[in-house]
Amino acid sequence: MNTILKQLALSAVIIAAASVPVAANTYIETPTLAHKVAAGDLPPVAKRLPETPSVVRLEKSGESYGKHGGRMRILMSRAKDIRMMVVYGYARLVGYNKNFIIEPDILEKVDVEEGRIFTLHIRKGHKWSDGHPFTSEDFRFFWEDVAKHRKLSKSGPNRIFKIGGKLPKFEVLDAETVRYTWQAPNPFFLPALAKARPVFIYRPAHYLKQFHIRYVRKKKLKRMAKKAKKRNWRSLFKSKARLYRNTNPELPSLQPWFITNKMPAERFIFVRNPYFHRVDKMGRQLPYIDQVIVGIANKKLIPAKSGAGETDLQARSLFFNNYTFLKQGEKRNNFKVQLWSSAKGSQMALFPNLNAADPAWRDLLRKADFRRALSLGIDRHEINQVIYFGLARESNNTILPESKLYKESYSKKYATFDLKKANKLLDGLGLTKRNSNNIRLMKDGRPLDIIVETAGEETEQTDVLELIQDSWRKIGVKLYTKPLQREVFRRRVIAGSSIMSVWFGLENGVPTSSSSPEELAPTRQLQLQWPKWGQHFNTSGKAGELPQIKEVKELSALNKEWRLSASPQRREEIWHRMLALHADNVFSIGLIASVPQPVVVNGNLRNVSPKGIYNWDPGAHFGVHRPDTFWFDTSKSKKRK
Repeated sequence: MNTILKQLALSAVIIAAASVPVAANTYIETPTLAHKVAAGDLPPVAKRLPETPSVVRLEKSGESYGKHGGRMRILMSRAKDIRMMVVYGYARLVGYNKNFIIEPDILEKVDVEEGRIFTLHIRKGHKWSDGHPFTSEDFRFFWEDVAKHRKLSKSGPNRIFKIGGKLPKFEVLDAETVRYTWQAPNPFFLPALAKARPVFIYRPAHYLKQFHIRYVRKKKLKRMAKKAKKRNWRSLFKSKARLYRNTNPELPSLQPWFITNKMPAERFIFVRNPYFHRVDKMGRQLPYIDQVIVGIANKKLIPAKSGAGETDLQARSLFFNNYTFLKQGEKRNNFKVQLWSSAKGSQMALFPNLNAADPAWRDLLRKADFRRALSLGIDRHEINQVIYFGLARESNNTILPESKLYKESYSKKYATFDLKKANKLLDGLGLTKRNSNNIRLMKDGRPLDIIVETAGEETEQTDVLELIQDSWRKIGVKLYTKPLQREVFRRRVIAGSSIMSVWFGLENGVPTSSSSPEELAPTRQLQLQWPKWGQHFNTSGKAGELPQIKEVKELSALNKEWRLSASPQRREEIWHRMLALHADNVFSIGLIASVPQPVVVNGNLRNVSPKGIYNWDPGAHFGVHRPDTFWFDTSKSKKRK
């Protein structure tokens, strides 16, 4: 059994011990739900909870037990970003804790045998937000009627289900137990369930069967689809079944809050789930906060609105260059600005497109010495001092010192500012001719003008690129910045129209040897340095191109070996080899890491850590910090409006 599965087995024991139910007569009813209970419209809290709810002991993390009530305001820049409430709510079958160890959450426990047999135990009496039981039928419905239904899933179940090209055997053991059995270990299954955007392996069968061809006559479904202005029953079903998107207020939920209004809107209201499965040690059902109000605002205005006190919890759309401005409004508008850490391998990295459509550029970008020269031609110390006041780390795009796999050579190789060495490498590539502006000429006579494309969302990127522009001129390279809309940006990279782009670095900068190293190999089309090679892997060779560089081929082989290996020692060796290959070949050019993330917190909001890790995956931004335990303390202030 590999390390992460051992961790999970241990966590399961801990959670089982922590889930001994509080005595039913000690559960504390939520004041805002008391009138519904009194009227008979809602069962008492003891009957709404699972028999063994997840008991949260806040004293372990130095937090306080709170009180029910209040509305928490947050801001998003697009209406579709209300899906982030599933991220922040972070109710998962299994999820990461603050130490990034996977443990049961919605599930009572998980039994893992040989890393390939996963038995999931549902909490008895757990219910969806509408009060219907959450049972093994919801897993069966998803597996048989959604994931394996060719009309709904043309390519079949998600790739995390396929090990060696084979799907698992799925079994329903009883109403609270399901089992997945693979022929070989599946190290991706549990992490996929714990992601910020998880793979949902269940659906509310009692609700969705009314839209499914297996349970409703075709003519009736056709009428329903027409009334809903959908092309067919498949489109109707999918529009009703999206657990992540928050676009259907009628869809039952297991999250701490669920949405109550539809798009279009400028304000979305999420209310507490009366059947949520967590309670605190004192007997209060979580979440503490009654409502979350998601306001939609122009992204550029969110820092100003945050500084004016128009949000209670905000990090999204805030950047380090907003910090000074935000600090000025703290006392005036009763909020605190906290600086959290990032777990990304690099706050910002340049990605040479090794699949560029232009043959001359493609050939040049595939030369390791060219990428090394560009990296050596960047003054990271200047970037750190000028943009981040010296608070960040100058580094390649690699793992962070907080990871046990970290070696200084991974972050420093070819990352020091050395114009002499950079010029020597470029000369060695035959790029010795220059034009009247002292810019080197490519072999076909074109000037060495590198257009770095951005998603056009952050001035921070533009500021950093301006500094790189100055230092690259000293090695005979001209840098231009081209801001684009995000979708256009991605399409151009995938098509090979762009030669270089800028984006965040490694998503998981704090891996262990049991974490998947797939980010280091071509595995996805959206990998900006090799989209076509990633597409080839992701489609099992049906699209894209095979890698053409020896070292990239080795990365692919190592990633495959890691997937098949059950040896923790060999997995660690694979990680180190892949990290060393990246450091030596500079497949992406990391600029700066560990940039502090400003977090605006209402002065009365409790249990928000003054120093946390703000990361997408693992982390789910606020998710691993459990916003359901945040609460408003108004004992020493005026009553909130």
